[in-house]
Amino acid sequence: MSDTCTHLDQAGDVQPSSTGCEDCLRTGDQWVHLRLCMVCGHVGCCDSSPNKHATAHFHSSGHPLIQSYEPGEDWWFCYVDDLGFEVEGGHSFAHP
Repeated sequence: MSDTCTHLDQAGDVQPSSTGCEDCLRTGDQWVHLRLCMVCGHVGCCDSSPNKHATAHFHSSGHPLIQSYEPGEDWWFCYVDDLGFEVEGGHSFAHP
């Protein structure tokens, strides 16, 4: 595990792709919490959700950075560095 994320250069000014987990919405499944890919804007469900679409997106795309897409949460996570952190001056996303 790393002490600092070495992938912040891959983060972009993303727009969420959906108001919920786009994969669960497509299949009619439910989710627990949402995560936003900070590389492309994919909205996926967390690892407590049955389908774990945010992690599946990381494995299929290689995009290492997610941010919580939950109201009042602004933490990030880097899959590659196995590191949770906050970005100073970053903004919080919250799904409708």
